[in-house]
Amino acid sequence: MDGAILVINAGSSSIKFGAYRDAAGDDLAMLFKGEIEGLGTAPHLVCREASGQVLTEHRWPHGQALTHEKALDRLIRWTEANGVGVAAAGHRVVFGGVAHDRPISVDDQILASIEELVPFFPLHLPHNLASIRALKKLFPALPQVACFDTSFHCTQPTVAQLFALPRRMAEQGIRRYGFHGLSYEYIARRLPEVVPGASRVVVAHLGSGCSMCALRDGKSVESTLGFSGLDGLPMGTRCGPLDPGVTLYFLRALRMDADDIEHLLYHESGLLGVSGISNDMRDLLASADPRAAEAIDLFVYHLAKQLGALAAVLEGLDALVFTAGIGENAAAVRERLCQRATWLGISLDVEANARGGPRITGTDSPVSVWVIPTDEERMIAIHTREALGSTRASA
Repeated sequence: MDGAILVINAGSSSIKFGAYRDAAGDDLAMLFKGEIEGLGTAPHLVCREASGQVLTEHRWPHGQALTHEKALDRLIRWTEANGVGVAAAGHRVVFGGVAHDRPISVDDQILASIEELVPFFPLHLPHNLASIRALKKLFPALPQVACFDTSFHCTQPTVAQLFALPRRMAEQGIRRYGFHGLSYEYIARRLPEVVPGASRVVVAHLGSGCSMCALRDGKSVESTLGFSGLDGLPMGTRCGPLDPGVTLYFLRALRMDADDIEHLLYHESGLLGVSGISNDMRDLLASADPRAAEAIDLFVYHLAKQLGALAAVLEGLDALVFTAGIGENAAAVRERLCQRATWLGISLDVEANARGGPRITGTDSPVSVWVIPTDEERMIAIHTREALGSTRASA
């Protein structure tokens, strides 16, 4: 492909981005990556090359709001002014529903079909769509590809997708979808190289958002996230597993409305809510406050609980993989989970864990444990190249 693939991950107040170009063989070389944050308040752009060196940084005056459209226009024009032509854009789209089980080139019909899914994921999907619409308006001829975070989990068996609700609810799309699929897909592609022969693998994607996924031969068979971004594990500010009766109590006894409940569950809960200190695991690990310790205890407890459940689904375990911010950097969390999972055959190498791996168990450990950095942006770039290649081949 001539030119670069621009990868876009748009949120409500930020746009994470990266640029990739074809390299030797089938590889992709990262040219740069960065983020525009504070879109609605105090916009700040920072862009770094692959080595981490800052290529450009710009701050707009406080109060000067920046729309997705203006931010993307600035980004592409800066890219092209620095000699990098943009050949295509690949977008992380958080939810694809049942219809979108693979990355797809975006046209008006596809865009309309994604817009119909907004009621399923109203907190994030509108912002994903905003970046697609903005580029479509600014650069109508630019090919765009939507890469769905739910697609990777379409291989899960029906029994893993169903809630025990009336069947008509499932027919209306109320079922378990799974998320963080782009991260899990990247790890699944790395497994044959890093952990050859491992068939039954649990991957723990632990960051601000957290989930775990059971892979059998590289395919998703179960995950801790289901219909929304709330279930499975406590996260930075999200509640994790919650008895539905609690939500009914919020509605009836506390007279909270849907917006209040949504804000509580997504933004006031998790590590922040339990600790009352921070949503950042680094802050909690450094704190002497007993509430911080309790938040970490709760987090590790649910990790261990879900690991056992996923190992049961797999009927055994060959390997455990840690990835994302906490998974890749919090040695103490990895150690505590592995200590609780000795019954599964995990024998931690404490020194290797302190070094960050990649393997953090001894060679005699029946179940190997690994730290593998994820790269969702590269996965989106790969999908974009493949989707556009297949589109042109069929034209």
